[in-house]
Formats: sequence, structure tokens, C-alpha cells
Amino acid sequence: MYAIIRSGGKQYRAEVGSTIDVDRLTNEVGDSLEINDVLLVGDGDNTVIGQPTVDGASVKATVVEQFRGKKILVYKYNQRTNYRRKQGHRQYYTRLKIDDIIV
Repeated sequence: MYAIIRSGGKQYRAEVGSTIDVDRLTNEVGDSLEINDVLLVGDGDNTVIGQPTVDGASVKATVVEQFRGKKILVYKYNQRTNYRRKQGHRQYYTRLKIDDIIV
């Protein structure tokens, strides 16, 4: 069984026992949370598609880790004008372990 959930404006595929990395959430490590924004639930041949969400469906997850991703370097360059800019960015993420999918 799997579910497509929405968190932070992005969509993720959640399966029981797997971990997903979502944009930073305010929960502490070890906290459990329930995500009610479930867009689709699939189980073999049975698929339930929400309009826009599946009624009564939720995903229970536990916060495993709060971390930052790899550094991304952004270069800006204009030739013959002596214009060069270099900027770095590291995104904050939250790692969730999927405990249960409730339909």
C-alpha cells in the first residue's frame, strides 16, 4: 500500500516503513505527526483518487532527523563587464519515517 501526500507544496510517495525527506517542519525529533493532505491511495489494483484529497485518509509518521542538504552553488556572470557573483545555499529538510497509512 502506498499514498501520495502533499507537504510544503510538494508531493511525495509514502509507503509504510520507508523514509521521505520533506521541507523543514517545526516538529522535534521523535515527535509523531499525522498528515491529512492525502491525494491518492493505492493498494494493488485498488486506487482511490481524491478530489482534491481522499476523505478520511491520513498518514502517520515519526520525525527521524532534522538536517540540511548539500550546498548548491549559484554563479552569475556577465562577460566583458567584470561582473561575477557566487552564492551558496543549503536547504533545511526533515526526514520522516512512515508508520501507518489509514484509509
